[in-house]
Amino acid sequence: MVDLRRCRILGLAGTTVLAAGGETAGALPVRDLLGPASVHTAVGLIGVYFGVVLLIAAWALLGRLIRTHEPPTPRDLLLVLALWATPLLLAPPLFSRDVYSYLAQGAMVDAHMDVYTHGPAQLGGPLADEVAPIWQHTAAPYGPVFLAVASALAGLTRGELPAGLFGMRLVALCGVALMAAALPRLARHSGADPAAALWLGALNPLVLLHLVAGAHNDAIMLGLLGAGLVAALGRWPVVGAVLVTLAALVKAPAVLGLAAVVVLQLRTGRRPAQAVLTTVLAAAATTVAATALAGTGYGWIRALDTPVSPQNWALTSLLGRATGALLERLGSDLAPLAVPAWHALGLALTTVLVAAIWWRLRPRPVYALGLSLAAVAAFGPAIRPWYALWGLFLIAAAAPTTSVRHRVAAVTGALALATLPSGGPADAGQLVLAVSGGVLAVVVLWQAHQADRAPAWGRTA
Repeated sequence: MVDLRRCRILGLAGTTVLAAGGETAGALPVRDLLGPASVHTAVGLIGVYFGVVLLIAAWALLGRLIRTHEPPTPRDLLLVLALWATPLLLAPPLFSRDVYSYLAQGAMVDAHMDVYTHGPAQLGGPLADEVAPIWQHTAAPYGPVFLAVASALAGLTRGELPAGLFGMRLVALCGVALMAAALPRLARHSGADPAAALWLGALNPLVLLHLVAGAHNDAIMLGLLGAGLVAALGRWPVVGAVLVTLAALVKAPAVLGLAAVVVLQLRTGRRPAQAVLTTVLAAAATTVAATALAGTGYGWIRALDTPVSPQNWALTSLLGRATGALLERLGSDLAPLAVPAWHALGLALTTVLVAAIWWRLRPRPVYALGLSLAAVAAFGPAIRPWYALWGLFLIAAAAPTTSVRHRVAAVTGALALATLPSGGPADAGQLVLAVSGGVLAVVVLWQAHQADRAPAWGRTA
């Protein structure tokens, strides 16, 4: 029998083991890194995947509980989220080293360096050494709002790495809190169950693994985006446009939220020209003010085409590399153009898909925005597991059927297992250890399930 207490305990066990494993297998500071052949690293890697599988199981059981005749309330679910997230607060960064880039870029802004021209290597020193080599000479791809936050944090922590990491995680937690606060309101507007929306959009393992444990700035983007949509629903379209613009000045994909702000105004009876003009003026004023206050200039516009990792797993990148390899075998001089060509095709396809989505689903702007952001993530030139949250957050609030939520949940479960806790590429040995940890968790869960059923059999006999 599934009950809320068991879900709480199982999820807490998962994040606790996950955090403990991260102490030796996570994206640790350079001075604390252990060799990949270290016994401690191996045990940590097994522990992380053991914990991830426990967390996924707890989340799945909680989803079953939500569909019963006595589901938990949104307040109950928010308490579960806080409980599951607690062990991750003091854990080292997990599943990515991006948080070190954030801190280095914030220190560069604080030192009045142009982060849109130079990479963290220009900063030098211990903080820059923590940035992954592939990004050492890459300009910041983030907007002035996030860089202003990172710069303020750099000034407060004075370059102290532990304080900076904890501060960046608190910033991400604020974003997650905004997401969780927005979801019930967005769900009610969309005719969806607020509890189901919280389960899929906030308690999702990807949120805990990547927004909390990984401290990704996507949390701030999504939190501001959700808050902006709630404001627009409350007939404060100017506030909504301001908040959505701030989200886009963290990461650019959120700019699509301005379309939802316009549509929501149309539904209140505003004329199209008035709705568009109000939104554009509010967005423009916010952009000018935020950029001036951040002091970073408008280099963020140029940074929108910041290069991506050549080995990333985006669909268009995979197809581009495969096409380039084929052309090389054929002796063609066009091989170097294969990846850019596929990226351009992906951009064109995304534009067509987004236009089609809005044409068909314009009466449901929250859902249309979720599907649009999912298309941007799926067909863009780069992809990471946490990019799935761009669309998933709003799909959770506005999915029209339970089957849609089930399909999204299945994708979530797969993506939660897709990244090593160190944030680096996997070799065969690491894959074996990761699978071993997951299998061990499945065995433990099965044995617990069998033990739970045994008394019932005894009573039947």
